[in-house]
Amino acid sequence: MADSGIGRGLAAILEVSGSAQEGARLQEIPTDMIAPNPNQPRRRFDEEALQALADSVSEKGVLQPVLVRPVAGGRYELVAGERRWRAAGIAGLEGVPAIVEERDDASSLEAAIVENMARADLNPVEEARAVAALVEELGLTKKAVGKSVGRSRSAISNLLRILELPDEALVLLEEGKLSEGHGKALLLAESNTDRRRLARDAAEGGWSVRVLEERARAANEGAKKPRKGKAGARVHPDQQAACEEISLMLSEAMGAEVKVRPRGTGYKAEIAIDSLEDAEGIAGRIRASRLS
Repeated sequence: MADSGIGRGLAAILEVSGSAQEGARLQEIPTDMIAPNPNQPRRRFDEEALQALADSVSEKGVLQPVLVRPVAGGRYELVAGERRWRAAGIAGLEGVPAIVEERDDASSLEAAIVENMARADLNPVEEARAVAALVEELGLTKKAVGKSVGRSRSAISNLLRILELPDEALVLLEEGKLSEGHGKALLLAESNTDRRRLARDAAEGGWSVRVLEERARAANEGAKKPRKGKAGARVHPDQQAACEEISLMLSEAMGAEVKVRPRGTGYKAEIAIDSLEDAEGIAGRIRASRLS
């Protein structure tokens, strides 16, 4: 997984998610008074890695505080730092250092997701579901999500596309038998039947991403309406995402609709202009930007 702001620490996460709230306080909280966040995007915890962290916690203590919010009954709910809290429990610590903040559900969800996306060990499906939660449940734009987690808008779009894969393929990605690159390659196949078969064969055969891309394109031969790219191949998800990003950037800069399509290894842009006056306005904005 590419470095995407990994190791920024809780302080940076709080800054990104807008959580350096007035009234936040640092205190020691009994470990058993804290409950996990039900919206935690991470679903799988490496037991061996947790034990290693627990060994470190047992020797040195919890060096970085967890982030919690108060809930009913005098208890607390984790917002960020579940691995540290779990390790503290395994190590038998009675309490952990915690930053306590009042947070609503949306703010808690965003902080939990941003913290986990800052780490390197979420699997692609967990990352995709985390991004989907930020976009669908919190209404954030892909650009805003990308800024929060240190990734481009096209990278965020590609992550979301992974969720289009059938469940069988998603399980293989979750288990680490296929990589995010394999997931993108599977999207080149047009039918879920082919995606299931190719995912299974790729995992069992140890195929490289390049081999899987070739097999996925071959599976589309004979399709009635394949999406076209170079040599009649289906457009790669990375290139399609780049088309969307280029279209958005050019449309914003020109103040007019710009459609972008793949053209070989590059792109073709078309501008929709309704009148001579519109064309003059676009030309004026371009000239002004060159002079600024």
